[in-house]
Amino acid sequence: MKKLHFIIFFLLLQTLFGQESFIESKLTAGYKGDFIPELKNENEDLNFLVLGDFGRVGEYYQKEVAKQLGNAALMLDSEFIVTVGDNFYPNGVASIYDEHWHASFNNIYKHPSLYIDWYAALGNHDHRGNIDAQIAYSDISRRWNMPAPYYSKTFELNDGKKLLLVVMDTSPFIQSYQGKTEKYPHLESQNAEEQKKWLIETLSTNDESIAWKVVVGHHPLYSGGKRKEAKDTKDFESQFADLFDSLEVDAYICGHEHDLQIIKPKGRFTTQFLSGGGSETRPAGTREGTIFSKAEPGFMSFTVNGDSIEIKTIKAHENSAEILHTMHLKKK
Repeated sequence: MKKLHFIIFFLLLQTLFGQESFIESKLTAGYKGDFIPELKNENEDLNFLVLGDFGRVGEYYQKEVAKQLGNAALMLDSEFIVTVGDNFYPNGVASIYDEHWHASFNNIYKHPSLYIDWYAALGNHDHRGNIDAQIAYSDISRRWNMPAPYYSKTFELNDGKKLLLVVMDTSPFIQSYQGKTEKYPHLESQNAEEQKKWLIETLSTNDESIAWKVVVGHHPLYSGGKRKEAKDTKDFESQFADLFDSLEVDAYICGHEHDLQIIKPKGRFTTQFLSGGGSETRPAGTREGTIFSKAEPGFMSFTVNGDSIEIKTIKAHENSAEILHTMHLKKK
């Protein structure tokens, strides 16, 4: 028994000193920023962060979340960041020259660890502006990536397996937006059926090396929050919940609700991760299948290898971060 206790104590010390060694190395190198000691990248797995509903010229909690997002990216050596839409409030951007690009993005997310690839989805507030400008900005910014309203990218994992990331544009599937050309000027040019066909084809891949299928969109399949019983939410669930299950989508990542939620209804294959706490927060709640729900400013981290995904839900305080919840998806 004493030997067992010694081994456990030794392993804990190894972990602690390993983390201190990382922090010490950064300080020695001249880094003057903050750390999140609870986050660590031990196995060099693929790490990415998820942010949603954020672009508010630094107001609400945007600056606090941006600061801790940078600290998390440093600790995890994150490879990229995913946005789930509503990148710019209240009416998207007008052009590639819109002041929003600097006021809500470049001048806010300025931690050196955030100068990595950002894979962005469109939200309903983005559709109130010029979505073509968000696509075109990909040719101007080193880090902003939106090659089209919907797109996919494959990432190789350390063990030779792959992660398939599929980014949707969900607004064309929301019935209450249709026909409102003054409010949503670009929706008429979007063919929802064509996108759905592309989505099915992309997720029906025969590539056996793809271990994980992750879909990113703005609108949730389910919510325990403000839009729990909203018709738009119910309609979106009816269009995609069964489809995602049949295509074995492991995770659906979304926003729209300004909180942090994880939901997997009974009998479902796909787990939904809602990360909408990028700036403003609203009261959250629960529903059948809720695993986690908090109305807090923050984001999520995903650590991926061929066998599992570790997801951490992180609350941003002004000068620190707090791990609110940790869960694992295991390969079935």
